[in-house]
Amino acid sequence: MAEAKKENWFKRTWGKVRKYFRELRSELKKVVWPTPQQVGKNTLIVAACVVVVGVFIWLFDFVARIGIDALIQAFAK
Repeated sequence: MAEAKKENWFKRTWGKVRKYFRELRSELKKVVWPTPQQVGKNTLIVAACVVVVGVFIWLFDFVARIGIDALIQAFAK
């Protein structure tokens, strides 16, 4: 019985790559892209959250520094 000839490596690989990009294109057509207004609104929300978290970190650092300085002063005497 004769064996069926196997496709070469390049044909198999190229077929998989083409299939991947076909499926990728198909999936990207299903994506609901945000409008420029939504992108702007979300960007402002993220920027505001970054500022708020930054302020909280700064405050914690400030209070911790004062506390550590007080401890050092207390035990340095």
